[in-house]
Amino acid sequence: MTAEVIGRPADVASLLSRHRSVPVTVVSWEPVPPWAVARARLDGGPRPAERVIAKWTRPHANRTRTSAWRIRTELAALRFLSDDLALDLAPRALACDLATGLIVLTDLAPRVPLDQLLRADGSSAHATRLAAFARARGELHSATAGRAETYYARRAALGPVSLAEDVSGHLAEPVEKGRGQATVLGAPIRDRAERELATMLHELAEPGPFLALSNGDPEANNVLVHASGDPDVRLIDFEFAGYAHALRDAVCLHLPGPGWLWVRDDDLAAEYRRALARGVPEAEDDRRYGFGLAAACMHYALARLGRLPTVDARPPAHDSRPQLVATLEAAARTAEAHRALPHLAGWARQAAARLRRRWPDADLDLDAVPTYTPRRP
Repeated sequence: MTAEVIGRPADVASLLSRHRSVPVTVVSWEPVPPWAVARARLDGGPRPAERVIAKWTRPHANRTRTSAWRIRTELAALRFLSDDLALDLAPRALACDLATGLIVLTDLAPRVPLDQLLRADGSSAHATRLAAFARARGELHSATAGRAETYYARRAALGPVSLAEDVSGHLAEPVEKGRGQATVLGAPIRDRAERELATMLHELAEPGPFLALSNGDPEANNVLVHASGDPDVRLIDFEFAGYAHALRDAVCLHLPGPGWLWVRDDDLAAEYRRALARGVPEAEDDRRYGFGLAAACMHYALARLGRLPTVDARPPAHDSRPQLVATLEAAARTAEAHRALPHLAGWARQAAARLRRRWPDADLDLDAVPTYTPRRP
């Protein structure tokens, strides 16, 4: 056990003792590798025994945000949801020390990450939990749409932050990288597809009624569910939270994220849309919703195409190859289903066909692949 972890129980006890003005003792400490997280059991004197989650910051693979920025963002987002909106979709922040980067949260056990269950049992065994996951995403966006001012006032009190940066700060760079790789692949984006690319970026940068809070990573690993029985869910990991186009979070219901080979479930997409429409009536407008969703899916596909050199260097039969094909074809399918961005959809089909020829091992019948099939490392 590292010195960093050994010192944490005392830090948690000290933080909670100060926060509650009564002595608190940590009587058990269980690290949760590989994350900077531990589960602690407390003896709080007159309080009953209590279990909490301790989380601290350390360098992250995403170097665009500092550790201090991330802990402030998580604290603001969780208190915004619980205190300002009374929304029971995430853990509550019990105490935080911004100087040391330590935050103590309610323990959501016995819930477990949804992706673990999907990997172990397959999607059909957890249909109700997947539906609850999709609804929770829609409920988060429905409840937070139109409340950006409240969130950013809370977040700004903790340190500098920018709504504009959250909404559009990371839109153009992955698109340009993907465009470059499309040209290398022999499927450049030109003419009418290029004009649609500009409208896609404008849609995502100007969400209008679809501006809502995201936790920054909507995949199934950041959703906790009960392994059996109650499908009640909680969303976790708000270090990269911010307001952005809500439908960027819906992409994971249509396109395979990093952990999956193939994702397709129209019922889940409908669950999300119904939940979103309760607070964002524009989600019922097929044209408006479809264009936003197609834009979000195509942006994600272009960002993933930017990884072409990395995927190309991997050995034949590596799952990342058919996964990239699946991502492009799913983006095209989504756009076509909503009659949006037809020229970009045609380009995505062309790019996927070129990848199938480039990688014969990736020329698979994806319709025969079960949804939520894990991508092998």
